[in-house]
Amino acid sequence: MATTLRRITRFLPTLLLAPALAACAGQGAIRSAAAPATGPVTVGIAALNDFHGALEPPKTSALIGDGKGGVVQIPAGGAAWLASALDSVRAQYPNHLTVAAGDLIGATQLSSSLFLDEPAIGVMNRAGLEFNAVGNHEFDRGRDELKRKQDGGCQRHTALTPCRLEKFKGAKFGYLAANSIEPNGSTLFPATAIRSFGSGKRKVKVGLIGLTLKETGDLSSRDGLKGIHFADEADTVNALIPDLKAKGVSAIVLLIHQGGYTKGTPDPSSCPQLTGAILPILDRLDSRVDVVVSGHTHWSYVCDYAQYNPAKPFLLTSAGVMGQLVTDITLEIDPATQRVVAKRARNVIVQSEGYATRIGRIEPKDVVPRFTPRADVAAYVGKYVDASKVEIQRPAGSLAGEVRRPGGDSSWNGGSLGNLIADAQLAATRTAGAQIAFMNPFGIRAPHILSPAADGTLTFGQLYQVQPFTNGMVTQSLTGAELKAALEEGLDDHQPKQLLSASAGFSWTYDLTRPAGSRVVAMMLDGKPIDPSATYRVTTNSFLANGGDSFSSLARQRDAAIAPITDLEALEAWLKATPARAVPAEERAVEAKG
Repeated sequence: MATTLRRITRFLPTLLLAPALAACAGQGAIRSAAAPATGPVTVGIAALNDFHGALEPPKTSALIGDGKGGVVQIPAGGAAWLASALDSVRAQYPNHLTVAAGDLIGATQLSSSLFLDEPAIGVMNRAGLEFNAVGNHEFDRGRDELKRKQDGGCQRHTALTPCRLEKFKGAKFGYLAANSIEPNGSTLFPATAIRSFGSGKRKVKVGLIGLTLKETGDLSSRDGLKGIHFADEADTVNALIPDLKAKGVSAIVLLIHQGGYTKGTPDPSSCPQLTGAILPILDRLDSRVDVVVSGHTHWSYVCDYAQYNPAKPFLLTSAGVMGQLVTDITLEIDPATQRVVAKRARNVIVQSEGYATRIGRIEPKDVVPRFTPRADVAAYVGKYVDASKVEIQRPAGSLAGEVRRPGGDSSWNGGSLGNLIADAQLAATRTAGAQIAFMNPFGIRAPHILSPAADGTLTFGQLYQVQPFTNGMVTQSLTGAELKAALEEGLDDHQPKQLLSASAGFSWTYDLTRPAGSRVVAMMLDGKPIDPSATYRVTTNSFLANGGDSFSSLARQRDAAIAPITDLEALEAWLKATPARAVPAEERAVEAKG
């Protein structure tokens, strides 16, 4: 739980950017709603990221410091509370804009995912979102389904049926996709947008650029991308800025689905030890960018990036995950010079309702404001939650004990949960000749645990939470040498490391002290060493079989057989056994010692 909490939020409210900039108001402070006739024009921006269809409160906490070196847990999130928090931020500004940095959909709660995330879009429509940069999870169900999310309609592109509760009208907000390039060279959605505020000599324009991380092709099913490729982030942004400036834009706000991490306890005024893939992007960005709203890492921070690179004085923000925070951003723009003269931000906790944990209840607290759930959004969410309850609560197998992916999102090991999923996929594809199956740890989603009831029963809702993508399964032929190459790709120095979880009977040993490409030191199948020249039948989900997570060695698909069921259906079938399935407790990926 502690790891999950650290991922959810790191910083709160106030950032002082420099002595020349005005101090940020504390959490809950109210700014005047009256626009002054002289001086800078104030534009407020309410920002979020990585909502992931969290219609209901996710029963996790945001953190703030207690002033004594410890932390306070604040129950946060839930669409109806999020809508109220966004309203409260916008109410402070006569001129305001509401934006998001991607992953509004995909890897969502079952009450959203069962309905193709139509309710997640409906929530954002009601909450007043205006623009969203596409994230990698926006592509989970493919390009055509994403286009339907923007345009509306009931055309079917997936195994699930659209428009089950109501006709889907599409997103009222605009998707931005500057680096999502179609085969004809156009962008999938517009690259930029411009919003104007004020009139006459006091008119100012805010330009928006939205894009996803260039590795999205490795993180999404290539079958659904239909030739889309993802250009370099910094190059894309820099090429767009001259045109925005030529159109009279005073401030440039970048919405980017890429982010960073920080270390240390929650800090209200800085982002200590910022790391992550966004740093090299920022270091190459045109310094005329004013604000960078980031995402993807599920972290929370408010940073004066000039502390890391004085030549790049960006205001960098991120609002965690699942609608548990909203970033309140203020821009002060001089209409005479058309320049941003001050910028500041704070993360506002979307405090919601208390929830129970194994060690007691986490209750709302008066140290931060409490939000009242907005009635219209609550009623809308309730309609979908009620419709999903029967499926969520349906018994879907049994297990003799608890399995988990230790460490959650930050872990590169699938643990006993990864092994269980691999076992299920092997059993489901034996008829295709499968001898080994692998599961990628990063494909295991929150809450990273299957904990059966006292009688061993698991519900479909539990299975879906840990494996929500409903990928297909592909069985292909790999030589022993190719198999080793695939495992090595999970241990290279180019992407976050992943130990592929293996099915029962296969084990392997690795040594991270060795050079990349030679870190797999042993592989065994049924007690016998893997023969580099022999051929083996190997099953993975279709995401991996398309080269996802940078496992390009699995994209060969030689002699491929496609399973007639999904990976989720395979897991449920495996768990329907009597007596209950035993917990796969053995270590199948072992680090060499000494």
